[in-house]
Amino acid sequence: MKKFGLLLIVCFAFATYSVAQNNIVKSLERTVPGQGKVTIHQDARIGALIGSEYTPVSTEERKVIKSSGYRLQVYAGNNTREAKNEAHSVASRVKERFPDLTVYTFFNLPRWLCRAGDFRSIEEADAMMRQLRATGVFKEVSIVKDQINIPL
Repeated sequence: MKKFGLLLIVCFAFATYSVAQNNIVKSLERTVPGQGKVTIHQDARIGALIGSEYTPVSTEERKVIKSSGYRLQVYAGNNTREAKNEAHSVASRVKERFPDLTVYTFFNLPRWLCRAGDFRSIEEADAMMRQLRATGVFKEVSIVKDQINIPL
């Protein structure tokens, strides 16, 4: 009888999980007569990470979700003015050849970096890296793990 009860609990848990796996927070926030109400207060980014409904994070006039992913490092220089100019020059060349690709040029102590793209998987990043290298202009392109912006 204990095995049957345990099996019933496991089946119920699996059914509940499969129905609410994308919306676990909303499944917890419910009113049960005679038992009260559960309310969860959390940052919207946590909801985005677990797949529940969320309020998007707004950055630079567009709404995005911050997530772990990959970018292509197209340039890495030192902390001189020439390196800064070169990083911006490489960024403009990338935008010229690939207008749909998002390019980020920034100073990360102790060097200037130019990175491109927001890729969720390493396979997507590898495909774009091959396209960049095929142009013959960008030879030292590498894939780096970074926090990416996923547009909504």
